[in-house]
Amino acid sequence: MSEDNNRVIVSGKVVNTPILDHTLYGEEFYTFDISIPRLSGTVDVLPLTVSNRLMGNRLPEVGNHITVKGQLRSYNKQIDGVNRLIITIFAKQFRYEPTDYDYINDIELKGYICKPVIYRTTPFMREIADILIAVNRSYGKSDYLPCIAWGRNAHFAGSLDVGSVVRLEGRVQSRVYQKQLSETEIVERTAYEVSCSILELLPTDTVIGRIGERE
Repeated sequence: MSEDNNRVIVSGKVVNTPILDHTLYGEEFYTFDISIPRLSGTVDVLPLTVSNRLMGNRLPEVGNHITVKGQLRSYNKQIDGVNRLIITIFAKQFRYEPTDYDYINDIELKGYICKPVIYRTTPFMREIADILIAVNRSYGKSDYLPCIAWGRNAHFAGSLDVGSVVRLEGRVQSRVYQKQLSETEIVERTAYEVSCSILELLPTDTVIGRIGERE
């Protein structure tokens, strides 16, 4: 089942007011962010897409603690005339929690490596690898999800070929960076990626569905 290829559970604090993103067959879908601190103290601010029906037609307020189970999804969107890959956690279950509820950030993915892995070492000789995997979901579509691995996982990822089938576990993280648009204009943007704690190579005949077209 494609549902088994992509499972996410996050629990954190709402940091902004939900905004209506789109309506589909009378169902309204809202986008907003939640914050989830890491053990290091760094805070990940992650985007959610949630149906009003899941929320019981009650929009969450800033500071509410919520738990969402669903999938990490990607789609292309034109912004300022440029096609960009948008990453969001698409909710399939939604729950309000007590204010002292634990923070959660867990993801499990199964998919195909769809671009050559970029393996490198930092100036401090720490190994790092950037991985883009295609994860099948229903209706012949696929999500293209950026992942990052460190240390032994990075070294292992560097040996994998395009088309390799992998399973990984980790967390969804946010990373703020600056992009220079011109000599005088610099904008701040946020990238989202999956930080791998477990990375496994699966048999090539593992059935996880046919990769479809990018949404």
